[in-house]
Amino acid sequence: MNNILFRQIQPSDNLPLAKMIRLVFEEFDAPPIGTVFSDPTTDALFELFQMPGAVLWVAEKNGHPMGCCGVYPTPGLPTHCVELVKFYLSPDIRGNGTGRYLMDQCIASARDFGYKQLYIESLPVFSKAIGMYEKAGFRRLKTSLGQSGHCSCDVWLLLEL
Repeated sequence: MNNILFRQIQPSDNLPLAKMIRLVFEEFDAPPIGTVFSDPTTDALFELFQMPGAVLWVAEKNGHPMGCCGVYPTPGLPTHCVELVKFYLSPDIRGNGTGRYLMDQCIASARDFGYKQLYIESLPVFSKAIGMYEKAGFRRLKTSLGQSGHCSCDVWLLLEL
């Protein structure tokens, strides 16, 4: 994690983060429809996270945003539950603990906000990430929670905080 700065999202991060997220989807041949790839909020992440109980953490290297992970109170989630969202890393910063650090920062943020559960939706093509979630204590669910609008996601996990 040398030379990586962790900070909250800034307005100038919108374009580079949206581009990075979509490149990750293309890299893993993940479906573009019914996912964050086609979600219009992906192009306005700074604005999306300007609400109480939400935060997006950014991993920056050499002045460039290279990864992100956040918590967001997705509509329809159970009381005291928040969603772990927009968790993507550029290939340049994978495998060095950056993802785990971002996830741990989001878990801490969720607790600080007073949430009791952390929910995440994913896709089988992101199997390494799913393994990381399970190692952190997330358990698989049989159905989705909330109304994210990401109907192509078919892996759902929940962490008791």
